Order: sequence, then structure tokens, then C-alpha cells
Amino acid sequence: MKALVISGGGSKGAFAGGVAQYLIEQEGKQYDMFLGTSTGSLLIPHLATNDIGKLYDIYTHVNQNTIFNINPFVIKKKGDREYVSINYFNTMLQFIKRKRTFGESKNLKQHIKKHFTLKEFNFIKETKEDVVVTVTNLSKNRVEYKSIKDYDYDEFCEWIWISCNYIPFMSLVTKDGNEYADGGLGCVIPIREAILRGATEVDAIVLESENLEYNKVLGKNPFSLMINLFGHLIDQVEKGDIAIGKLAAKHRNVKLNLYYTPTKLTENSLIFNKHLMENWWLEGYLYAQSKHGDSDQYSSTVSIK
Repeated sequence: MKALVISGGGSKGAFAGGVAQYLIEQEGKQYDMFLGTSTGSLLIPHLATNDIGKLYDIYTHVNQNTIFNINPFVIKKKGDREYVSINYFNTMLQFIKRKRTFGESKNLKQHIKKHFTLKEFNFIKETKEDVVVTVTNLSKNRVEYKSIKDYDYDEFCEWIWISCNYIPFMSLVTKDGNEYADGGLGCVIPIREAILRGATEVDAIVLESENLEYNKVLGKNPFSLMINLFGHLIDQVEKGDIAIGKLAAKHRNVKLNLYYTPTKLTENSLIFNKHLMENWWLEGYLYAQSKHGDSDQYSSTVSIK
């Protein structure tokens, strides 16, 4: 049984889309299971329906307004570089309302339900072994995996949304008496979970470079510094997930194929730039092509059906 696993990574999910497109269309991979965390949770339902053209159009057009109904950020430019600054008005509004997060991401929930239909939900249930999203139960201090088989359409859409809620910048969700947030706070890439669910071959797309060392530019305001800090902590979680996944694969004789980003795509994955995401999608496709030793000349464009 083959599984496709995609890590969290915000806007870098476009790279994963390109890798997945190559694996499915050119390598003929037919996956039985799809597992994702955060941005990976947004990708996997559409990959499970094999509608890559629709996924490309949706994903590369995501912007701040798609996600936030209360946006805690202001995107500013300095030369060619974009960086995050504080939206002081919205942040103060949240404090006045006694909210525990700097922003709210209810627009994303509506976006998910708009583009992932009930028909597609039922198609996946009928044709695929499983689609699983990762969430963090903060009340019980544990990671939970939510299978499409266990929920109706509305509930599963909500779990996809919860998996993406990168607190304290996005919504903290109370559900079934517990408080939930982004799955990446506990498990960035659920390789081990795929193996425990019966996968005998796993393709895992990790939205971070494997060995690239660089000097990170630390934020000059509290928000950007906090984003850098969270990014560092999540990087450590991700390394642990991969190490555990490798051990589980070796122990159960599972074939594990890892796809990393060959370069550092961005310092802030909460910046959604259409031009950059289109380029990252192409980079992902070409990276997967090179990894599989395709000797054909790389094309400058990728055909999206």
C-alpha cells in the first residue's frame, strides 16, 4: 500500500504540489493513502481526487485575504525583499476583545469548503484507502490524526482548517470540549503514522532543505522575531519526525522516499506571493524530475491539465 505524506510549510506547499504532480503524472504513482500536516492537509484532498489542475489554480492564488478575516500582519517591501510587520490596529482589536490570538483565520475555513466539494469528499471515501490530517490537541497535550473515514463532510473540512491554524497568529478552535491548533506544533510530517496505518511504501515531501546551512535574518519587530522562533522550534520537531519515520520504515521494511526542498525557499512561509508560489511549483516538479534521473531537457513551463 502506497502513501503520500506532505509536511507543513505554509506557502512552500506550492513546491510540494509540483513534486506530487510529477510523481503522479510522470512516474504513474497511484497512492492508497494521503497524510498531511498544516499546508499538507490543504493539498492532500485534491491530490486524492487527482485534480491537479484545480489544485494548482487554487493554491497559487491563495493570499492573506484568503486566510484571515482578522489579519495580524502587514506585508511590506524593502527592495526585492518582503517582510512581515505588525498590523497594530487588528492586534489591539484582538486585545480589546480579550482574544487569545493576534488574528483569526475564518476566511480559510470558508475557502476550504468552497473548493473541496461534497462530491469530491464522497469520491475519496469510495476510491481511496484513507486521507488523514494532523492536528494538535492542546488541552490534552497530544497529536491526533483525523481520518476522512470517521467524519462527515462538514466535520472533516473543519479538521483540515484546524490542521492549518498556526497559533497565536491564526484561530484557536474549541471542539468537543478541547482546544485545537496546527498539527505542526506536534508532528510536522506524519511518516510514522502512515507506516502504522499499513503503508508499505511512503513518498514523503519535506518542505525544508535537508542539509543547507544559512544565517537566518532575525526579525526586527516582536512578530517577525516570534515567527523566527516558532520556525526554529518546528524545524526541530520536523527533524525528530523524520528520524522516527526512518526508524519505523527500517523496522517494518517499508520503502521510504524523501523529497526535500533543494534550496531555502523563503524565510517566512506566511507570506503568500502568487509569482513565487508559481515558481516553487515549477521548482518542485523539476526537482522530482531530476531526482528520478529523467534525462530529458527540463522545460521552462509545466503543463497543468
